[in-house]
Formats: sequence, C-alpha cells, structure tokens
Amino acid sequence: MKKYFILIPCFIFSAFNAQETADPPSEKMNIIKTNVTAYAFRNINLSYERAFTEWFSLNMGFGAMPEGKVPFINSFLNDEDERRFQNLEIKSFNFTIEPRFYLGAGYGKGFYIAPYYRYSKITSNTFDFYYDYTLSGATFQIPLKGNGTTNGNSGGVMVGVQFFLTSSRNLVLDLWIAGAHYGAGKGDFTMTSDVVLTPDMQAQLKREIEDLDVPYVNYTVETNASGARVMIDGPWIGFRSGLSLGYRF
Repeated sequence: MKKYFILIPCFIFSAFNAQETADPPSEKMNIIKTNVTAYAFRNINLSYERAFTEWFSLNMGFGAMPEGKVPFINSFLNDEDERRFQNLEIKSFNFTIEPRFYLGAGYGKGFYIAPYYRYSKITSNTFDFYYDYTLSGATFQIPLKGNGTTNGNSGGVMVGVQFFLTSSRNLVLDLWIAGAHYGAGKGDFTMTSDVVLTPDMQAQLKREIEDLDVPYVNYTVETNASGARVMIDGPWIGFRSGLSLGYRF
C-alpha cells in the first residue's frame, strides 16, 4: 500500500508541471466534492479533482465509516446466524484514485469514463459469538469473543456525468451513474472462549462457522482449544453509485 502513496504525489506533480503552461487562465481547474448519498450509510467522505487538460482530470477520494451496525447484515446472513452476532459492529476506511476521461464539454464538465483503484479496510469491534454444542442429546451454549480486520485492493471502472450548476460555474453536481470494481481481499479474525474446547467441540465449532455461508467471501477456519481463527482470502467485489456536490475554484 505504501508504494501507491509514494507514486500518487509524483504522478500528480509531474502531470501538473506538464500541463501548467497549457491551462487556459479562464478555467478553474480544482473541485472539492462530497458524495451526499453516502451519508445515509454513515460514510463520511471527501474528494478532490484536478483538471490537467480539457479531457483529462484526476480525482482522489477518502471515505470513512465510524463504528456501528453492519449495513444490510440481514441480506447476507439469515435470522438465526444474525442472532449469533448480537453486538457485531464495524468501521471502515477507503481510498480511491480515479483518472477521468471527459467526452463532453471538458475541464470537469460532461460525461466521463473513469478507471479507478480502491483500497479498503474494515475493522470489527470485539463482538460476541456463540454456538450450540450437542453432547449425548444435551445442548450447551458456548460463548466466544471475536475481532479482526479485512483489507481489500481492487480495480474497476465507472461512468458518470458532471454539471456546473451556476452561471459562475462554481457549484458542481457529479452524478455517478454506475461503477463496479473487483480485486482481492485478505483478513484475519480470531474468536476466543473461556471454555477449554475439546476436539469434538472444536470440530463442531469449525462446522458452524463454515456453514455461515457468507456470499462473495472465501474463508478457511482453524480451531484449537482456545477458540477459532478465520482467515479470509478471496475476491473483493464492490459497486459505486451516488450523487456528489462540490465547489470549483
């Protein structure tokens, strides 16, 4: 991840120097924006777009979601599995770098196509998880404490259109029509129990976690006398759509 942060300023500085003399003095080349629709999902965000030529600009964005309930958790866990995670909460951070190629009026206005790279990080709180262990017809509830972090690197493409809303061309509306990205994610979650788990208890715990059947997530489970470790290593899929408002200067 560090290499991306090193290369980005170099790229921006080089592009700025190359285009500085070509920029028409009448054009405002900078836009600060926020995606207003993302606030419905607790996503606090800010982006900066810099135009280098009539048809090319670079947009960089940051987003953070403070700790809270998992959005749409019931869309990928059934009611029974959701009850196992009674107090699960997450927080997240993402960074996106997005070259834009304008097909319309240019200098930040009109339809655009934007390939992009996104880094994402999701961290959980210390949550409670339990499973029902059955022995000789009797059922015992085994509680565990869990926590962990997942990181994803992905690339995608988005199409959108950007408008200038006032005669001074200062107020900007940026409509993300549709975007999608795909990449790889890695994560590590641990679950610990105050109960010393026997081999049979470990085997049942492993089955319970594997049967959660979380969509679009590949993970492996290891268990021991203290609990379990869940390792995520698989695809990272996401979609983008929204409406941003900004100021051009």
